[in-house]
Amino acid sequence: KILAHPTWNGVVVVDEAYIDFSPDGSSLAEWVTEWPNLAVMQTLSKAFGLAGIRLGVAFTSIPIASLLNNLKAPYNISSPTSEIAKSALRPENLAIMKRNKDNMLKQRRRMLEALPLIPRIGRFLGGTDANFLLVEILDRPRISGGKPSNEAALRLYEELAETRDVVVRFRGKEPGCSGCLRITVGTETEVDKLITQMRDLLLDESKDIEQPTVGRPEEQE
Repeated sequence: KILAHPTWNGVVVVDEAYIDFSPDGSSLAEWVTEWPNLAVMQTLSKAFGLAGIRLGVAFTSIPIASLLNNLKAPYNISSPTSEIAKSALRPENLAIMKRNKDNMLKQRRRMLEALPLIPRIGRFLGGTDANFLLVEILDRPRISGGKPSNEAALRLYEELAETRDVVVRFRGKEPGCSGCLRITVGTETEVDKLITQMRDLLLDESKDIEQPTVGRPEEQE
């Protein structure tokens, strides 16, 4: 709608950093042949695991591409970066990337199925077509009316890192992410550990929350 709007005379930039984790056919890169004011960006940082070489690509119209080429520094891609990128895009290495991606997608499905079974896990926010999930941590079980809680999420984040050797990211201070943890999808072993440790910690806390406080007779009086 933005591209077709009669009053829009700017450029629409679509960031497809995580496109390899999305269903086939999700990319808008081919749209640049129809829309001269569209730029679609992709990277080797995510599915290829090559964040260290800091290399990406922009698909866009010839006028915008020419402008970008005029703006960039000369020789902005080093020889080592170029060689690593060309190697990653060889058929045999593309097959390795696809195999690794398929394994990651399998573990992501496991997380999407297993985490909601834990009483104090809330919604997944922002979609799930990436190599991480953004999930709400509730102050009490869902069936007891639990709400997203920064305090609960931060406590879980700290306990996972300090006592269980599991590192996630606290994102509760970001707009629209109250009570959220960002959880990277790992290997089968890592996902096993994540699910087990989150279940144990949240179930233990849930028991503490639901346990009624009983004082001594004189306190009750």
